Amino acid sequence: MIKSLVTPCEGLKVPIAKIGGSKQLKSKGLRMELTITQPDDWHLHLREGDLLKAIVPHSASHFGRAIVMPNLKPPITTTAAAVVYRDSILKALPSDSNFTPLMTLYLTDTTSPDEIKLAKRSGVVFAVKLYPAGATTNSQDGVTDLFGKCLPVLEEMAEQNMPLLVHGEVTDPNVDIFDREKVFIDTVLQPLIQRLPRLKVVMEHITTMDAVKFVESCKEGSVAATVTPQHLLLNRNAIFQGGLQPHNYCLPVLKRETHRQAIVSAVTSGSKRFFLGTDSAPHEKSKKESVCGCAGIYNAPVALSLYAKVFEEMGALDKLEAFTSINGPDFYGLPRNTSKIKLNKTSWKVPEAFSFSFGDIIPMFAGNTLEWQPSLI
Repeated sequence: MIKSLVTPCEGLKVPIAKIGGSKQLKSKGLRMELTITQPDDWHLHLREGDLLKAIVPHSASHFGRAIVMPNLKPPITTTAAAVVYRDSILKALPSDSNFTPLMTLYLTDTTSPDEIKLAKRSGVVFAVKLYPAGATTNSQDGVTDLFGKCLPVLEEMAEQNMPLLVHGEVTDPNVDIFDREKVFIDTVLQPLIQRLPRLKVVMEHITTMDAVKFVESCKEGSVAATVTPQHLLLNRNAIFQGGLQPHNYCLPVLKRETHRQAIVSAVTSGSKRFFLGTDSAPHEKSKKESVCGCAGIYNAPVALSLYAKVFEEMGALDKLEAFTSINGPDFYGLPRNTSKIKLNKTSWKVPEAFSFSFGDIIPMFAGNTLEWQPSLI
């Protein structure tokens, strides 16, 4: 029997799929559970201040490590700033948490090769993030001239084996918003890889079959991609069906169903080129439901349940661990986690909202029932 999920605003329904097989899936009477290596989140927004303190426990309860995005105000552009931000994250963690933040630098037109050397030596910074100026939240300080002003930095990154994480969209207003990822691949990413074949690149939160084909065409271990729960589960109808759905609005924007299917197929194929990156991006409800709503979906509390649902639907639960827990650290050259996490096949209800002193945050699929519940062992 197929069940449904309904978004915070009535109208959108998403099918929950049938159970697939897995070598790691155990049945205890009517209870089923899946044990995997503890996952990492390779694309996470933790914000700062009171918002950081409020949300970081949601990620720390499931993930061992996370690549933390640097698009704060002001952005994290230096190693010194990354160290300070890391300290604030560690202070906000629950006392019994072993969660490790992996820091990134925000690439600008004025970033220097010496800063990359310093970042590599620090042992704190693990990547550099490219935001084309104006592409997404707090990207106004992003890059305007990648092949001119940033080329020496990119060459140093290749020398230092420091990955470049790309928000893969052009910002030309003449390019349709649904085509910006494809145009970025053709005009920026493909030329970049040809010019600097030794540069490791992660194409973040891919949304199109064009991105899937591009990543699969590159040398394994040199170009990879992270994938979010929303881009695996939702297509662009989710933004408009039953009225405007602000809590389903993110950047890159959701795409056609054919693109969603291509991403699902790639992720569940067992390919080493794709790994977990939630792009969990909290905004207060008042800022999402406004005349100019913020882009971003807060999925940290439900991400693992939703990834498990996708792999279950495809009969690929035996490949879930590689996507969540192995491909990411292997690409970054980091050790895999030794701790385990258990996913129980048991229904649980997503809170309607997380309420804090500064306002409510609406999670992905708020108020709906999910069928996999994670817990650390």
